[in-house]
This record gives sequence, structure tokens and C-alpha cells, in this order.
Amino acid sequence: MAKAKYIFVTGGVASSLGKGILSASLGRLLMERGYKVTIQKLDPYINVDPGTLNPYEHGECFVTEDGAETDLDLGHYERFLDMPTSRANNVTTGRIYLNVINKERKGDYLGKTVQVIPHITDEIKRCITQLGNSGKFEIVITEIGGTVGDIESLPYIEAVRQLKWELGPSNSIVLHLTLLPFLKTSGELKTKPTQHSVKMLLESGVQCDILACRTEYSIDSDIRKKLALFCNVEERAVIEAIDADTIYDVPLLLRKERLDEVVLDKLQLPHRKDPALKEWKSFLHQLKNPEKGLVKIGLIGKYVELKDSYLSINEALVHAAVKNKVKAEVFWFHSEDFENLSPENIAAELNDLDGLLVAPGFGSRGIEGKINAIRYARENQIPFFGICLGMQCAVIEFARDVLKLKNAHSTEMDPATPHPVITLQPGQKNIENKGGTMRLGLYKCAVVKNTKTFEIYNESVVFERHRHRYEFNNDYKERFQNAGLIISGINPEQDLVEIVELKNHPWFIGVQFHPEYRSTVTHPHSLFVYFIKAASIERARRLATTSEKRGLRTKKNKATLL
Repeated sequence: MAKAKYIFVTGGVASSLGKGILSASLGRLLMERGYKVTIQKLDPYINVDPGTLNPYEHGECFVTEDGAETDLDLGHYERFLDMPTSRANNVTTGRIYLNVINKERKGDYLGKTVQVIPHITDEIKRCITQLGNSGKFEIVITEIGGTVGDIESLPYIEAVRQLKWELGPSNSIVLHLTLLPFLKTSGELKTKPTQHSVKMLLESGVQCDILACRTEYSIDSDIRKKLALFCNVEERAVIEAIDADTIYDVPLLLRKERLDEVVLDKLQLPHRKDPALKEWKSFLHQLKNPEKGLVKIGLIGKYVELKDSYLSINEALVHAAVKNKVKAEVFWFHSEDFENLSPENIAAELNDLDGLLVAPGFGSRGIEGKINAIRYARENQIPFFGICLGMQCAVIEFARDVLKLKNAHSTEMDPATPHPVITLQPGQKNIENKGGTMRLGLYKCAVVKNTKTFEIYNESVVFERHRHRYEFNNDYKERFQNAGLIISGINPEQDLVEIVELKNHPWFIGVQFHPEYRSTVTHPHSLFVYFIKAASIERARRLATTSEKRGLRTKKNKATLL
């Protein structure tokens, strides 16, 4: 395989313009043309990884197969490219400096003064080219977090400047995503902020090759010519990145702009084949035109104010709904709101739902609210799906209300509980550092035959991604099983409970792992698919029951009139 070529994606004018979606969409287009593509994210914050960050800071922490805790953009990369990422796909400033300092402590620099240039920039370049040098990829897309002009991003921009010279002509390009604000008073798109952003990039010695313009309205030829003239790019390299109804529209919109063709021409690569995007178009059509109506899903979590905290779960629900030819309407509930409600009030909040998903999390805040919501789902035969802490809460609720184990709990929330049905793994008891020390990454799960879970997977062994410290306490396993809780998935190496389900319930499954990380556009995760299917059945049942009651009331009214 020839040496990999590089695409650097930078952002200007404002943050949150969608560099991750742009990178993922471009990657999909290039992959459809037959190229082996991977995408990498460089984050300018000093945390070594996002593992210890509160979800309110940057949204969810995405976990790769090799156990890296990474930025949520890696989830977009995997969902769009339908291929796993790794630890090498996400690098932070903290990781860069840690690597350099460790080398200095070992004497690798032979007594030299360690400086930002060349030592920090050299480490950045090493991380960027690591994927390209692996021999697995033809094109590496590197998204640089932050906005041009940020102090934190300067070493990354300098590393890009150096790499462009070192790699030589046509081996790398810079794609700059910027904003064209629309002024209502004048009724026009303004290009000046973009011009200044490009000039700021030039001040660092980097000339962008392609300009992607985020905009609310279409860009006419006059604006393209103006931007091309003042930003030193070809007119055809001024790409419209118009607001889309859904992120899944973006690859098609960029294809319409011929972004993939411009990129390949500038890298002097053959076009190979036209990107058909057949599966993608089919998915998008079904997403926008659900044939079988909708289902209402309640998501119970403690970070619901920021929807990105559960981004992968939300997207997995979208993928599964499309597979079932329905629309999933997600209702977000803060778990704290259910802590002090009566059973009647909880029922009033949740009785219109077709399925209930209790999300992952850490800590005691809102835990009783999750348990109360699970009790409602169990007692009222509502399809339930618990993920990680959601599964643990289901175990706690069952212990308290079915096994009658008073004050049963997890030792994470109550170290003195008389019934620690969820407890710390033995290997976790002496760990002091929080970062990167949980049970992380891909682990084997043996699925028990003749269970609902086996029907879903149709496999006896599966591999799923984990991110947790606490586990089901096997000392209570027999009591749970005797009372009707089925242990349907076990990690065979450590005999850890991975999946539980309930007898005599339409659909009640809790998993210790995170299936949402493995759901993609073209391969939705089976657990989510069957959860949505169960919710669809529940909705049909409720609608039929409501219709029957209405029919009875109508007959009664007619009889009264007679």
C-alpha cells in the first residue's frame, strides 16, 4: 500500500460548527469510493482523556474496543464509517505533554532543553502519523478541536504547518470549516468573519486548501467568488455546508457539493468509483418516512439537560427505529424528579410511554428516581432496557421489592448497605487513581441458551464494550434466580454477570455493558432493535385497548340515548 495521505480539518469563527460530522461525512464519501479511511480527533484540553470529565463539560465519553475513553466525535466516526476506532484515534494535549514529560524523565532527550518546538510539536506529529504509518489506511482525516486563534490549539496548527512541508506537495490538505452568519437587518450572508479566520490561519503559516462554509442559506456564485478571491482558494473549493434536517443528510449534501472530488483532486488520487451510498439513502428515506408510525420511549438519566451526554444511546435508538420502520420519539426525564413522587404520580408521568430506558451514570444523585421508574416498568409490564448503572438499578429494585431485602443497594452509593447486591470488583478495591482504571473496552460474554437474550443475539458468545467499576454480587445469584430474575449473560473468564432479564415480562433486559457504542447506521445493535420492536408491540396493544374502551363507551352512550 502507498503512503497514507492526510486531511486536516480545522474550525474558525465559532465553535460547535460540526467538524466531527463534516469529517465523518467526508470519510464516508471517500470510503464509498473504495478508499481505506480512518478519522482522528486532536483535543486541545489538558485532561489526559475525557474519562474523568463530567458529561456536562463535553457530552458523553465514548469507549473504543481497546478500552480508550475518548471524545464523543469518535462515536460519529464509527457510526458513519461502520468500523471501530482505537486509542490512536483520539489524542489530547494532556496526553501529548504526559508522553513528552515521561520521555524527559527517562532521559530520552539526552539532556536537551525540552520545548514546545520541537518536542511538543514532534510528539503531535508522531501521533498524527501513527495511523498513517500502520499500513492499514490510505487516507487519514485529522480533526483539530477548538477554533483557530485559541491559545490551546496553537501547537497543533504549528504541527500541521510542519507536516505539510515534510509530507510534500499533494500528500496533505487543510479543510477549514467556518461560519457565514446571516444578518436579518441587511438580509445577507456575511463573509468577513470567514476572511479573518482564514487570515488568522495564514498568520500561523497554514493556507487552507478547501473552505467549508456553515450557513443557514444557500451560497450563490457571487459569495463563492468573493471567498475564493480573498481566501486564496479555488472557487470550486468553496463548499456549502448548509444546515441539515438531520446529521445523516450531511454526506449527501457534501456529495452534491462534490467535496469528495475536490479532495481527491488536491491529493492527486484517482476517483475510483462514484459513491453510490445505496444503504445510506435507504436508511435516510426510512428515517424520514416511517411506515409504521411512532413509538414513545422514556429515557431516564441524571444528565438529561445536555442531550449529548447520551448521544450514542439516542443515535442507537434512531438506528433501531429505522430498522423497525418506525419513528422513535424520545422523552427525556431527569431521574431526580422521580425520587419523591408517589407511585400514582410516577404512573401519571410514564403511562403514555411504550418503552423505558434507564441510562448509565455514576454516583448517588438521582439513583432512587431510577429505581422508582424501574419499579413502574416491571409492575406494569412496560418494555424496559437498563444499561450499565440502569441494569444495576434494576437489580437493586428487584432485591428490595421482590426478594424483600430491606435497604439493598450498591456499595457505590451505600458502603454500609446490609445487602450489597452490587459491589466493587476485587481488582478495583485498592485503586486510587480514577482515570483509565475502570473495566474498559471489549470483553467476552457467554449468552445462555433458551433466553430472550439468546433469541436476540442468536449467538452463544458475543463481545461488548464496558465502562464501570461495580458488578453484580454473585453471593446473591441463587436467590435472584429462584425469584425469577434470569442471568442470561456471563463473562466466562471472571464469572461476572453481564445480562439479566425477567421471567413473565414482555421485555425486561439489563446489561452491564454499553451496546450503544457498537450501533451504526448500517448495523444497528440487536438489543436496541428488539427493544424498539417490543415497544412497537406495546404501543399496538395499548392503542387496541384504548380503541376497545372507546367502543364500549360509544355503545353505552348510544344505549343511554335510546
